[in-house]
Amino acid sequence: MPDRVLIVDDDEAVLTMLRKVMKSSGIDADVARSGSEAIEMAGQGHYDLMLLDVNMPGMDGFEVIQALRGRGIRLPIIIVSGRKEDYDALYGLDIGADDYLTKPFNPVTLGAKVKALIRRSRGGLGGSGGVIAAGPFRYDTSTLRFYKNGAEIVLSSKENAMMKLFLDNVDRIFTKDMIYDMIWDSAIVDENAIMVYINRLRQKIEEDPARPTHIQTVRGLGYRFVV
Repeated sequence: MPDRVLIVDDDEAVLTMLRKVMKSSGIDADVARSGSEAIEMAGQGHYDLMLLDVNMPGMDGFEVIQALRGRGIRLPIIIVSGRKEDYDALYGLDIGADDYLTKPFNPVTLGAKVKALIRRSRGGLGGSGGVIAAGPFRYDTSTLRFYKNGAEIVLSSKENAMMKLFLDNVDRIFTKDMIYDMIWDSAIVDENAIMVYINRLRQKIEEDPARPTHIQTVRGLGYRFVV
C-alpha cells in the first residue's frame, strides 16, 4: 500500500504542485485547505506524514502543530513555507515539527525528505521488535513508544529517533556531525536544530532541565546519554 500524505495549504496552485510532487514519488496525497480541516483529517489516523503551510487564514500552521501535539498525535510534520526567517524554522521545530523546508524547493529533495521521514517514523533506524531498557527509561521498538518510570512520554518523530539512538548507545559521545548523519541522513540543517531537539528532550525527561543529568553536554565534543 502506498504511503499517504496530507497536504495543508490554502493556495490551490501550491496544493496542485505538491500533489504532483508526491505522485511522482509514488506517494498518495489528500488535501486540507484550512487548519481546522487539517486537524480533523489528521485525527482520523489515515496519514503517514503532513506537509503544512504556515500562512493560512484563521488557524495558522504553528497553531495546527500545537493542537496536534497537544492531543498526542505523533504524525510526522514537514513545514513547507515561504517564510525564510531562522526564527520561524526554529520555532516550528521547537513546538513539534519534524522538518522545515522553504519555498521554492527542489521537488526531488522534498520527495526524498518525505520518504526518509516516513521510514524513520516507522523505526527505520533498525533493530527488531522488542524493548530497550536503560535506568528508568524503556523504549518499545514495536510500538515506537517511550517511557520513564512506566509513564509514557510522547515524542515527535525526530525526538523519537534521537532518543532511540541515545538508548542504544548509553555513555557514548555523539558529535553534532554524527547526529546529523544518523538522524537527518546527512542533510544540511541549521546548526541550532540539534540544540533545539536536545532542549526539547531535556524538558521531557530531566527532573531539572537546566541541570541535566541524563543528556549531558560534553564541551567541545557533543552530547552523551547517561543513566
